[in-house]
Amino acid sequence: MNFDEIEEQDGIRFSWNAWPWSRAEATKAVVPISCLYTPLKEREDFMTQPICYEPVTCKAPCRAILNPYCQIDAVGKVWICPFCLQRNAFPPQYKNISNTNLPPELLPNYTTIEYNLNRVANIPPIFLFVVDTCLEDDDLKAMKDALIVCLSLLPPYAWVGLITYGTMTQVHELGFAECAKSFVLRGTKEYAAKQVQDILGLTNSTVRPNAGQPAAMQQPQLSGPASRFLMPVKDCEFVLTSILENLQRDPWPVANDKRPERCTGVAMSVAVGLLEANFPNTGARIMLFSGGPATQGPGTVVGNELRETIRSHHDIDKDNAKHFKKAVKFYESLAKRVSTNGHTVDIFAGCLDQTGLLEMKSLANSTGGVMILADAFNTAIFKQSLQRVFQKDDQGHLRMGFNATMDVQTSRELKVCGTIGHVISANKRTTSVGETEIGIGNTSSWKMCSITPNTTYGVYFEVVNQPTATLTPGARGLIQFVTQYQHSSGQYKLRVTTVARNFADGQGPDIGNSFDQETAAVLMARIAAFKGEQDDGPDVLRWLDRMLIRLCQRFADYRKDDPYSFRLSDTFSIYPQFMFHLRRSQFLQVFGNSPDETAFCRHVLNRENVDNSLIMIQPTLTSYGFDAPPQPVLLDSVSVKADSILLLDTFFHILIFHGSTIAQWRQAGYQDQEGYENFKQLLEAPVYDAQDLLIDRFPVPRYIVCDQGGSQARFLLSKLNPSTTHTSANGQYAAADGTTTPAIFTDDVSLQVFMEHLKKLAVAGSS
Repeated sequence: MNFDEIEEQDGIRFSWNAWPWSRAEATKAVVPISCLYTPLKEREDFMTQPICYEPVTCKAPCRAILNPYCQIDAVGKVWICPFCLQRNAFPPQYKNISNTNLPPELLPNYTTIEYNLNRVANIPPIFLFVVDTCLEDDDLKAMKDALIVCLSLLPPYAWVGLITYGTMTQVHELGFAECAKSFVLRGTKEYAAKQVQDILGLTNSTVRPNAGQPAAMQQPQLSGPASRFLMPVKDCEFVLTSILENLQRDPWPVANDKRPERCTGVAMSVAVGLLEANFPNTGARIMLFSGGPATQGPGTVVGNELRETIRSHHDIDKDNAKHFKKAVKFYESLAKRVSTNGHTVDIFAGCLDQTGLLEMKSLANSTGGVMILADAFNTAIFKQSLQRVFQKDDQGHLRMGFNATMDVQTSRELKVCGTIGHVISANKRTTSVGETEIGIGNTSSWKMCSITPNTTYGVYFEVVNQPTATLTPGARGLIQFVTQYQHSSGQYKLRVTTVARNFADGQGPDIGNSFDQETAAVLMARIAAFKGEQDDGPDVLRWLDRMLIRLCQRFADYRKDDPYSFRLSDTFSIYPQFMFHLRRSQFLQVFGNSPDETAFCRHVLNRENVDNSLIMIQPTLTSYGFDAPPQPVLLDSVSVKADSILLLDTFFHILIFHGSTIAQWRQAGYQDQEGYENFKQLLEAPVYDAQDLLIDRFPVPRYIVCDQGGSQARFLLSKLNPSTTHTSANGQYAAADGTTTPAIFTDDVSLQVFMEHLKKLAVAGSS
């Protein structure tokens, strides 16, 4: 079974591709039946041959959608639903159906299909910028320039608004071109939704769309006060550009021993209130640009005295972060309001210090928004990442969907346990809902306020058959994913993916042979990161170790109490090393990472597909030398050589590392001398490859060039397997060719020691 081909067609990869028949056997398999699913995976045929009719559904309460796994009776014009086994008559438009004349939804290559529904959104997408003005002048200028560029990237029919904040929050009027006008709200006061709407005069404003036109062409008439704050880009671009160009740094004085008074919480509360009053369940994005932590009002992260340091992981663990719980509670209540209304929150943090991303993470995590962490707003990371949010497809539409829902239906042998990703529960309890809860569970339907062609969700299942149930040959389980969303053009679309996998005897070889170790590693990483949000770090590591030992006991070949006899088949061979690197990763180890960085990394892990997530768990390392073409090498300290260059890709960083000899030659300028052209090419090769990696990566990674022994080499050394440390062989390791490998100063165990312990524990027969 080619996992990549299936992913290309259906956007889905399962941990197991043959499923245990009974609940007991599924429990013994340790890794749950689960999948990583990318609902809007781009397929060219959906663009070139769009399907413009409504789907055929089964009778209530099943409501499954017609798919290639349905049995059809072309003579009687009926089809049998594989989920509930009910017989359904084809609608009249299918009267010409025959075994040789089938509609697309019954063809084998349309296990995933997209219907263009005959509904359009009344209101175009809304973009509300919430901009921090407590910035240094050069940073503020860079942000203003970036926002002006954004206006040119937005569709002309999209609506846009602007809120700025510092000590006070200002809601800018865009419908008044004669001079700059804004409503000012105090930054120290907590405003209820009703108060915000009363102050801005939004209580009675209504939207009157023109019926019968495609959404992209519509010009909804926004009557009342809301039209002062939100207008189509084409009508207000000049006014908004002039407001941005004239935006000044927050005028309130800041003493040398104080932080700026920044009311991020009030600004976000006003933004949520502005949209929720008039645009519930409308495609909208609140884009927050924050240059530092909130220091006053609701949602305060740290006091404005510089002597009060911002909270660390240690402070949070010891309950010493005095603002933390109150701020989290405030932002979670905002997140609940904004996700209920179907609006998205994006957070762009541009600051060397922390900005309170940890407290605000629920805003982005529950709405499918993006998080970008940059040192400042004048960095390439911020500018390029912001522009990539507004990427367009071949037809000129933004590559984003709004207000999506995903429903999961299973055949009777399976139940859905939950989803891990940027979703909220739609609280829909059907017969497909299982007893076990993994991630966001107790529902078979989830809401995603924003979704892109790359957004990937982890969905977890359980088998409910009792061990006494008899396995019938050829029995298979079915799962159907139905995702409805508003395309950025305004068109509503329905993406349906139906997958089937065979059931197998738990004692036979089929289940072990169907294991997709890469997908399983990512799905377990999502569970571990999810547990890490609630449980202590050591508890999560112990759980991960227990799961790995039990998996090896179940599927490895060994003689009891003989570690040397331990063997894993090819389908499991690299899974333990994924777990080794996951244990050391920033998802589970908080040492050396700020709370904001941990929140950011976990956020990104929960939205990426298998390949990108694996790079985060176990980074890729490529070696460049004179005697061989560029080649992947082990993520190990033995790969560090004085006469080679290494290219490390951790997803969050792209790092070029020059060995000590290469660095000395480069500093001596040999690459510029005649006769050293091959050395010049060697230096350029990793740079070109790094540029290829940077082209479509989102968020844009940090690009680092360093030398062996330099301070930034720590980014590489922290990721390497420490097979040579200061305690081994006098700190040097002699390779076969006589070269020595520098030691890594760490108390971490190496992969070799980890594997020895794993073998001993697995063959001992108890975990």
